[in-house]
Amino acid sequence: MKSRETLIRLKRFQVDEKRRQVTQIEMMIAEFERMATELDREILTEQNRANVHDPAHYAYPTYAKAARQRRDNLMGSAGELKGQLDDAKAALAEAFEELKKVEILDERESARDRASDAAREQAEMDRIGLSRSGAYLGA
Repeated sequence: MKSRETLIRLKRFQVDEKRRQVTQIEMMIAEFERMATELDREILTEQNRANVHDPAHYAYPTYAKAARQRRDNLMGSAGELKGQLDDAKAALAEAFEELKKVEILDERESARDRASDAAREQAEMDRIGLSRSGAYLGA
């Protein structure tokens, strides 16, 4: 009984840990996308200020070039994180399935234990009843 409870606690901990990992990756992706959006605004502002929108133009602002590169790097990192997110979600689903299997097994074993205890109690009650009825018959 104790080892089952320990196993269930371990599986719950694993599910919680996987859930935290998924949440952390989702937050990082959201942050990278927010930063990329902010860089897009800065790039547009810089292009409008310089009145040059073609990155190949010789007068294209240096800051806008650097910001575009940084934005592209952020979006690339967000893309890589999305792959990690898919893997983390799959690991979470697997951990959750393992937890459910252990919980179902525990419930079955507990039901079996309760049925066994009930059968023992009923047998004891039958024995007591028979012994009392024998005492009444003998009197």
